[in-house]
Amino acid sequence: MKSNERQRLFIQEVSVRDGFQIEPIFVPTEQKVELINALSHTGLAKIEVTSFASPKAIPALADAESVVQRIERVPGVQYAALVPNMRGAERALACNVDELNLVMSASATHSLANLRMTPAQSLAQFAEIVASSKGRAQVNVSLSTAFGCPFEGEIPEAMVLGLLERLAQIGVQRVTLCDTTGMANPAQVNQLCRQVKNAWPELMLTLHFHDTRSMGLANATAALDAGIDRFDASLGGLGGCPFAPGASGNVCTEDLVHMFEAMGYDTGVKLDALLELSSRLPQVVGHDVPGQVVKAGPWTRRYPAPEGVSEKAAEYRLTGSCGGMVSNAGPRSS
Repeated sequence: MKSNERQRLFIQEVSVRDGFQIEPIFVPTEQKVELINALSHTGLAKIEVTSFASPKAIPALADAESVVQRIERVPGVQYAALVPNMRGAERALACNVDELNLVMSASATHSLANLRMTPAQSLAQFAEIVASSKGRAQVNVSLSTAFGCPFEGEIPEAMVLGLLERLAQIGVQRVTLCDTTGMANPAQVNQLCRQVKNAWPELMLTLHFHDTRSMGLANATAALDAGIDRFDASLGGLGGCPFAPGASGNVCTEDLVHMFEAMGYDTGVKLDALLELSSRLPQVVGHDVPGQVVKAGPWTRRYPAPEGVSEKAAEYRLTGSCGGMVSNAGPRSS
Protein backbone atom coordinates (compact mmCIF):
# COMPACT_ATOMS: atom_id res chain seq x y z
CA MET A 1 0.00 0.00 0.00
CA LYS A 2 1.50 3.34 -1.05
CA SER A 3 1.97 5.92 1.66
CA ASN A 4 -0.66 8.21 0.11
CA GLU A 5 -3.23 5.44 -0.27
CA ARG A 6 -5.32 4.15 2.60
CA GLN A 7 -7.31 0.96 2.15
CA ARG A 8 -10.98 1.44 2.99
CA LEU A 9 -12.56 -0.76 5.67
CA PHE A 10 -16.27 -0.85 6.47
CA ILE A 11 -17.45 -0.81 10.07
CA GLN A 12 -20.97 -2.04 10.82
CA GLU A 13 -22.61 -1.14 14.14
CA VAL A 14 -24.66 -3.71 16.09
CA SER A 15 -24.99 -2.22 19.59
CA VAL A 16 -28.63 -1.19 19.31
CA ARG A 17 -29.62 -4.76 18.43
CA ASP A 18 -26.93 -7.13 19.68
CA GLY A 19 -26.07 -4.91 22.63
CA PHE A 20 -29.49 -3.88 23.88
CA GLN A 21 -31.08 -7.32 23.43
CA ILE A 22 -29.46 -8.70 26.58
CA GLU A 23 -29.68 -5.63 28.78
CA PRO A 24 -31.85 -6.25 31.87
CA ILE A 25 -33.55 -2.88 31.41
CA PHE A 26 -35.70 -1.76 28.49
CA VAL A 27 -33.98 1.14 26.76
CA PRO A 28 -36.77 3.57 25.84
CA THR A 29 -37.62 3.85 22.15
CA GLU A 30 -36.74 7.52 22.06
CA GLN A 31 -33.23 6.84 23.39
CA LYS A 32 -32.72 4.09 20.80
CA VAL A 33 -33.78 6.44 18.02
CA GLU A 34 -31.52 9.23 19.30
CA LEU A 35 -28.53 6.87 19.46
CA ILE A 36 -29.15 5.47 15.98
CA ASN A 37 -29.49 8.98 14.55
CA ALA A 38 -26.24 10.04 16.19
CA LEU A 39 -24.44 6.90 15.00
CA SER A 40 -25.71 7.57 11.49
CA HIS A 41 -23.59 10.72 11.34
CA THR A 42 -20.31 9.10 12.44
CA GLY A 43 -19.44 7.51 9.09
CA LEU A 44 -20.50 3.93 9.84
CA ALA A 45 -21.28 1.84 6.77
CA LYS A 46 -24.23 -0.02 8.28
CA ILE A 47 -26.28 -0.02 11.48
CA GLU A 48 -28.28 -3.03 12.64
CA VAL A 49 -31.09 -1.13 14.30
CA THR A 50 -33.30 -3.84 15.82
CA SER A 51 -34.58 -7.41 15.66
CA PHE A 52 -37.96 -8.52 14.36
CA ALA A 53 -37.97 -11.53 16.65
CA SER A 54 -40.99 -12.28 18.78
CA PRO A 55 -41.36 -9.62 21.51
CA LYS A 56 -41.83 -12.48 23.96
CA ALA A 57 -38.44 -13.91 23.01
CA ILE A 58 -36.59 -10.56 22.96
CA PRO A 59 -38.64 -8.10 25.05
CA ALA A 60 -35.84 -5.52 24.96
CA LEU A 61 -36.54 -5.04 21.24
CA ALA A 62 -40.33 -5.21 21.31
CA ASP A 63 -40.47 -1.73 19.77
CA ALA A 64 -38.89 -2.80 16.45
CA GLU A 65 -41.46 -1.20 14.12
CA SER A 66 -41.52 2.04 16.06
CA VAL A 67 -37.72 2.34 16.03
CA VAL A 68 -37.34 1.71 12.29
CA GLN A 69 -40.16 4.05 11.38
CA ARG A 70 -38.81 6.93 13.47
CA ILE A 71 -35.09 6.92 12.67
CA GLU A 72 -33.41 9.35 10.31
CA ARG A 73 -32.19 7.67 7.13
CA VAL A 74 -28.79 9.16 6.29
CA PRO A 75 -27.62 8.64 2.70
CA GLY A 76 -24.71 6.22 2.46
CA VAL A 77 -25.72 4.29 5.59
CA GLN A 78 -27.49 0.95 5.31
CA TYR A 79 -30.10 0.11 7.94
CA ALA A 80 -30.40 -3.58 8.73
CA ALA A 81 -32.60 -5.66 11.00
CA LEU A 82 -32.23 -9.16 12.30
CA VAL A 83 -35.04 -11.51 11.28
CA PRO A 84 -35.34 -15.08 12.64
CA ASN A 85 -38.07 -16.38 10.34
CA MET A 86 -40.52 -15.56 7.56
CA ARG A 87 -42.86 -13.71 9.91
CA GLY A 88 -39.99 -11.49 11.05
CA ALA A 89 -38.96 -10.90 7.44
CA GLU A 90 -42.48 -9.75 6.54
CA ARG A 91 -42.48 -7.27 9.44
CA ALA A 92 -39.05 -5.93 8.48
CA LEU A 93 -39.93 -5.59 4.79
CA ALA A 94 -43.05 -3.66 5.73
CA CYS A 95 -40.76 -1.14 7.44
CA ASN A 96 -38.53 -0.80 4.35
CA VAL A 97 -35.26 -1.86 5.95
CA ASP A 98 -32.27 -1.94 3.61
CA GLU A 99 -31.09 -5.37 4.66
CA LEU A 100 -32.56 -8.45 6.28
CA ASN A 101 -30.01 -10.17 8.51
CA LEU A 102 -31.04 -13.82 8.70
CA VAL A 103 -29.53 -15.97 11.41
CA MET A 104 -28.60 -19.61 11.45
CA SER A 105 -26.02 -21.66 13.29
CA ALA A 106 -23.32 -24.06 12.16
CA SER A 107 -23.99 -26.01 15.35
CA ALA A 108 -27.18 -28.08 15.58
CA THR A 109 -27.28 -27.74 19.36
CA HIS A 110 -26.92 -23.96 19.33
CA SER A 111 -29.41 -23.72 16.46
CA LEU A 112 -32.07 -25.63 18.41
CA ALA A 113 -31.40 -23.62 21.57
CA ASN A 114 -31.39 -20.26 19.78
CA LEU A 115 -33.86 -20.71 16.92
CA ARG A 116 -35.71 -23.92 17.77
CA MET A 117 -34.82 -25.40 14.40
CA THR A 118 -31.95 -27.35 12.85
CA PRO A 119 -29.52 -25.80 10.34
CA ALA A 120 -31.30 -27.70 7.56
CA GLN A 121 -34.64 -26.20 8.60
CA SER A 122 -33.07 -22.73 8.62
CA LEU A 123 -31.81 -23.20 5.07
CA ALA A 124 -35.24 -24.33 3.91
CA GLN A 125 -36.94 -21.16 5.12
CA PHE A 126 -34.12 -18.92 3.87
CA ALA A 127 -34.94 -19.85 0.27
CA GLU A 128 -38.46 -18.52 0.74
CA ILE A 129 -37.24 -15.31 2.40
CA VAL A 130 -34.64 -14.66 -0.32
CA ALA A 131 -37.32 -15.04 -2.98
CA SER A 132 -39.84 -12.78 -1.21
CA SER A 133 -37.29 -10.02 -0.54
CA LYS A 134 -35.92 -9.82 -4.08
CA GLY A 135 -36.03 -6.23 -5.26
CA ARG A 136 -37.16 -5.05 -1.83
CA ALA A 137 -34.13 -5.53 0.45
CA GLN A 138 -30.70 -7.10 0.49
CA VAL A 139 -30.27 -10.37 2.40
CA ASN A 140 -27.35 -11.18 4.67
CA VAL A 141 -26.97 -14.46 6.55
CA SER A 142 -25.13 -14.46 9.87
CA LEU A 143 -23.64 -17.89 10.50
CA SER A 144 -23.35 -18.27 14.27
CA THR A 145 -20.78 -20.53 15.98
CA ALA A 146 -18.70 -20.58 12.79
CA PHE A 147 -15.52 -20.83 14.90
CA GLY A 148 -16.79 -23.00 17.74
CA CYS A 149 -19.86 -23.87 19.79
CA PRO A 150 -20.16 -23.65 23.60
CA PHE A 151 -22.13 -26.92 23.55
CA GLU A 152 -20.39 -28.96 20.83
CA GLY A 153 -16.90 -27.47 20.82
CA GLU A 154 -14.99 -27.33 17.56
CA ILE A 155 -17.02 -26.93 14.38
CA PRO A 156 -15.26 -28.59 11.42
CA GLU A 157 -14.33 -26.21 8.62
CA ALA A 158 -15.92 -28.59 6.13
CA MET A 159 -19.27 -28.08 7.86
CA VAL A 160 -18.98 -24.30 7.63
CA LEU A 161 -17.93 -24.44 3.98
CA GLY A 162 -20.76 -26.84 3.20
CA LEU A 163 -23.32 -24.46 4.68
CA LEU A 164 -21.85 -21.57 2.69
CA GLU A 165 -22.21 -23.65 -0.48
CA ARG A 166 -25.89 -24.25 0.31
CA LEU A 167 -26.39 -20.52 0.94
CA ALA A 168 -24.78 -19.67 -2.40
CA GLN A 169 -27.13 -22.12 -4.13
CA ILE A 170 -30.22 -20.29 -2.86
CA GLY A 171 -28.87 -16.91 -3.93
CA VAL A 172 -27.36 -15.48 -0.74
CA GLN A 173 -24.62 -13.00 -1.64
CA ARG A 174 -23.84 -11.56 1.80
CA VAL A 175 -22.61 -13.65 4.74
CA THR A 176 -21.30 -12.86 8.22
CA LEU A 177 -19.08 -15.40 9.98
CA CYS A 178 -19.79 -15.07 13.70
CA ASP A 179 -17.54 -16.00 16.61
CA THR A 180 -20.58 -16.21 18.87
CA THR A 181 -18.85 -16.88 22.19
CA GLY A 182 -15.30 -15.72 21.51
CA MET A 183 -13.81 -19.16 20.86
CA ALA A 184 -11.84 -18.20 17.74
CA ASN A 185 -8.10 -17.65 17.56
CA PRO A 186 -6.19 -15.62 14.96
CA ALA A 187 -4.67 -18.60 13.12
CA GLN A 188 -8.08 -20.26 12.80
CA VAL A 189 -9.70 -17.02 11.63
CA ASN A 190 -7.04 -16.35 9.01
CA GLN A 191 -7.25 -19.87 7.60
CA LEU A 192 -11.04 -20.01 7.36
CA CYS A 193 -11.32 -16.52 5.88
CA ARG A 194 -8.78 -17.37 3.19
CA GLN A 195 -10.67 -20.53 2.29
CA VAL A 196 -13.97 -18.69 2.03
CA LYS A 197 -12.46 -15.83 -0.01
CA ASN A 198 -10.85 -18.30 -2.41
CA ALA A 199 -14.03 -20.34 -2.85
CA TRP A 200 -16.44 -17.40 -3.19
CA PRO A 201 -14.45 -14.30 -4.24
CA GLU A 202 -17.62 -12.30 -5.04
CA LEU A 203 -19.21 -12.96 -1.65
CA MET A 204 -19.67 -9.86 0.53
CA LEU A 205 -18.10 -11.29 3.67
CA THR A 206 -18.31 -9.74 7.14
CA LEU A 207 -16.62 -10.90 10.34
CA HIS A 208 -18.39 -10.66 13.70
CA PHE A 209 -16.18 -11.17 16.75
CA HIS A 210 -16.88 -11.29 20.46
CA ASP A 211 -14.19 -10.36 22.95
CA THR A 212 -15.09 -13.03 25.49
CA ARG A 213 -11.50 -14.21 25.81
CA SER A 214 -9.79 -10.93 24.89
CA MET A 215 -8.88 -12.05 21.37
CA GLY A 216 -11.41 -9.98 19.44
CA LEU A 217 -9.01 -7.33 18.12
CA ALA A 218 -6.34 -9.93 17.36
CA ASN A 219 -8.89 -11.94 15.41
CA ALA A 220 -9.90 -8.80 13.50
CA THR A 221 -6.31 -8.22 12.38
CA ALA A 222 -6.07 -11.88 11.32
CA ALA A 223 -9.21 -11.48 9.22
CA LEU A 224 -7.84 -8.24 7.77
CA ASP A 225 -4.67 -10.07 6.76
CA ALA A 226 -6.84 -12.61 4.93
CA GLY A 227 -8.49 -9.88 2.86
CA ILE A 228 -11.60 -9.08 4.93
CA ASP A 229 -12.72 -5.45 4.80
CA ARG A 230 -16.09 -5.57 6.63
CA PHE A 231 -16.45 -5.91 10.38
CA ASP A 232 -19.32 -5.86 12.84
CA ALA A 233 -18.70 -4.07 16.12
CA SER A 234 -20.67 -2.73 19.06
CA LEU A 235 -20.42 0.69 20.68
CA GLY A 236 -18.84 0.36 24.10
CA GLY A 237 -18.37 -3.38 23.56
CA LEU A 238 -21.98 -4.15 24.49
CA GLY A 239 -23.62 -7.42 23.57
CA GLY A 240 -23.67 -11.16 23.82
CA CYS A 241 -25.92 -14.00 22.77
CA PRO A 242 -28.69 -14.75 25.31
CA PHE A 243 -28.75 -18.38 24.16
CA ALA A 244 -25.00 -19.05 24.36
CA PRO A 245 -23.52 -19.62 27.83
CA GLY A 246 -20.42 -17.53 28.48
CA ALA A 247 -20.97 -15.07 25.64
CA SER A 248 -19.87 -11.58 26.59
CA GLY A 249 -19.68 -8.38 24.61
CA ASN A 250 -18.84 -7.81 20.99
CA VAL A 251 -15.63 -6.24 19.79
CA CYS A 252 -15.91 -2.58 20.74
CA THR A 253 -16.57 -0.25 17.80
CA GLU A 254 -14.42 2.65 18.96
CA ASP A 255 -11.57 0.30 19.94
CA LEU A 256 -11.71 -1.41 16.52
CA VAL A 257 -11.83 1.91 14.64
CA HIS A 258 -8.97 3.27 16.77
CA MET A 259 -6.82 0.22 16.01
CA PHE A 260 -7.46 0.24 12.27
CA GLU A 261 -6.90 3.99 11.96
CA ALA A 262 -3.67 3.74 13.97
CA MET A 263 -2.55 1.02 11.53
CA GLY A 264 -3.10 3.38 8.62
CA TYR A 265 -6.44 2.15 7.31
CA ASP A 266 -9.40 4.33 6.39
CA THR A 267 -12.57 3.36 8.25
CA GLY A 268 -14.49 6.46 7.21
CA VAL A 269 -15.58 6.77 10.84
CA LYS A 270 -15.18 9.85 13.05
CA LEU A 271 -13.50 8.42 16.13
CA ASP A 272 -14.09 11.51 18.28
CA ALA A 273 -17.83 11.28 17.62
CA LEU A 274 -17.87 7.60 18.56
CA LEU A 275 -15.99 8.28 21.78
CA GLU A 276 -18.46 10.98 22.71
CA LEU A 277 -21.38 8.58 22.21
CA SER A 278 -19.60 5.81 24.09
CA SER A 279 -18.90 8.10 27.04
CA ARG A 280 -22.66 8.60 27.43
CA LEU A 281 -23.57 4.93 26.99
CA PRO A 282 -23.28 3.96 30.71
CA GLN A 283 -26.06 6.45 31.46
CA VAL A 284 -28.28 4.66 28.94
CA VAL A 285 -27.69 1.07 30.11
CA GLY A 286 -27.03 1.82 33.79
CA HIS A 287 -23.57 0.25 34.06
CA ASP A 288 -19.98 0.59 32.89
CA VAL A 289 -19.08 -0.67 29.41
CA PRO A 290 -16.02 -2.70 28.36
CA GLY A 291 -14.55 -0.26 25.81
CA GLN A 292 -10.97 0.78 26.55
CA VAL A 293 -10.16 3.72 24.29
CA VAL A 294 -12.96 5.81 25.78
CA LYS A 295 -11.23 5.40 29.15
CA ALA A 296 -7.57 5.71 28.12
CA GLY A 297 -8.01 8.04 25.17
CA PRO A 298 -6.64 7.48 21.64
CA TRP A 299 -2.96 6.77 21.07
CA THR A 300 -2.56 10.38 19.91
CA ARG A 301 -3.47 11.75 23.34
CA ARG A 302 -0.59 13.62 25.00
CA TYR A 303 -0.17 14.67 28.63
CA PRO A 304 1.76 17.56 30.15
CA ALA A 305 5.30 16.61 31.07
CA PRO A 306 6.44 16.94 34.70
CA GLU A 307 7.75 20.38 35.62
CA GLY A 308 11.20 21.09 34.20
CA VAL A 309 11.27 17.99 32.00
CA SER A 310 9.99 19.53 28.76
CA GLU A 311 12.89 21.96 28.40
CA LYS A 312 15.50 19.26 29.06
CA ALA A 313 13.82 16.88 26.64
CA ALA A 314 13.71 19.56 23.94
CA GLU A 315 17.41 20.30 24.42
CA TYR A 316 18.22 16.59 24.22
CA ARG A 317 16.31 16.25 20.97
CA LEU A 318 18.23 19.20 19.50
CA THR A 319 21.70 18.13 20.63
CA GLY A 320 21.27 14.38 20.64
CA SER A 321 22.95 14.30 24.02
CA CYS A 322 21.89 14.58 27.64
CA GLY A 323 24.84 16.91 28.19
CA GLY A 324 25.17 15.61 31.72
CA MET A 325 22.04 17.41 32.78
CA VAL A 326 20.11 14.39 34.00
CA SER A 327 21.30 12.92 37.26
CA ASN A 328 20.19 9.66 38.87
CA ALA A 329 19.49 8.22 35.43
CA GLY A 330 17.01 5.42 35.28
CA PRO A 331 13.30 5.05 35.76
CA ARG A 332 11.68 6.42 38.88
CA SER A 333 9.04 3.70 38.67
CA SER A 334 8.23 0.77 36.48
